[in-house]
Amino acid sequence: MPLAAPSDAALTLLADIGGTNTRVALADGAVLRPDTIRRYANAGHAALWPILAEYLTAGGSPRIGRACICAAGPVSAGKVTLTNLAWEISEAELAARTGVRDAAVLNDLAAQGHALDALAPGALRPVLPGQPVSAPDATRLVIGIGTGFNAAPVHRIGRGCFVPASEAGHVTLPVTDAETLRLHDFIARRSGFADVEEVLSGRGVALCHAFVCAEAGRGTPLDPAGVLAGIGAGDPLAEAAGRLFVRVLATVTGDLALTHLPHGGIHLIGGVARAIAPWLGRFGFATAFHARGRFAALVRDFPICVVEDDYAALAGCAIYLDRLCKDRPASSQN
Repeated sequence: MPLAAPSDAALTLLADIGGTNTRVALADGAVLRPDTIRRYANAGHAALWPILAEYLTAGGSPRIGRACICAAGPVSAGKVTLTNLAWEISEAELAARTGVRDAAVLNDLAAQGHALDALAPGALRPVLPGQPVSAPDATRLVIGIGTGFNAAPVHRIGRGCFVPASEAGHVTLPVTDAETLRLHDFIARRSGFADVEEVLSGRGVALCHAFVCAEAGRGTPLDPAGVLAGIGAGDPLAEAAGRLFVRVLATVTGDLALTHLPHGGIHLIGGVARAIAPWLGRFGFATAFHARGRFAALVRDFPICVVEDDYAALAGCAIYLDRLCKDRPASSQN
């Protein structure tokens, strides 16, 4: 389907690369154009470039002046290496491939952080009310749960935001009781190292179910979609897996909250976060999150919501690059 006719000004090309899908869109400056959003499966593509070429060709080859991509992986020296996909993308190659002068690469959680101020009110699904602080310098926290897991604080700096790099999904899985110790050992035997992402991700939903089946000595391990369907159908083993997943999520979220003190709010983002959201209350998220001993009152202050907007990272890319270009010294823009 051809894209809507571009404006007279050159547009910004955006891409949000996850472990499973890539979303591509255009923006007018800092404003995302929702009518231009397209989604592509990463499977079958050896790199990002054929996806971008297909997108632009299908859209009638609109005039591109800038390009910004975000991806699920660590960024260093203008280059991102995806954690769950064998792609590596640099700002220099992005500029060369698209023919633009201004090109930027950032982590997908950073893009989500830059998008927070642009979210529509209806894009937020409340989980816990907390006591939000409206002060402009109140730290916020984004937690991404999808093909992988990551988290990063969002700090307001001047007219924009600073979202420091993080790989929070690869810290050691917390052990809080005998069951989570057995879960830790179950993962370590399978993977060699039990990190947070092994549980709090798409594959982690299935891993929790496999663990519950092994503990019960019955049942057949299911894929993530099967587990979620089983929860909806009231299957006891699927519900036990969901309850374990939610308890670990609440524990990790509480740890991150005490690390960053996000009085501006905690935002759960990603496909798995949205999928598990209906069961957070039923599976005891609040109880596990508040189980902080003498610090329980402190974590009760942090409001938590789920971001329902699947394309927020694209908006964040547009906002980030537009601010980057505006903040560049005038002499470098000539």
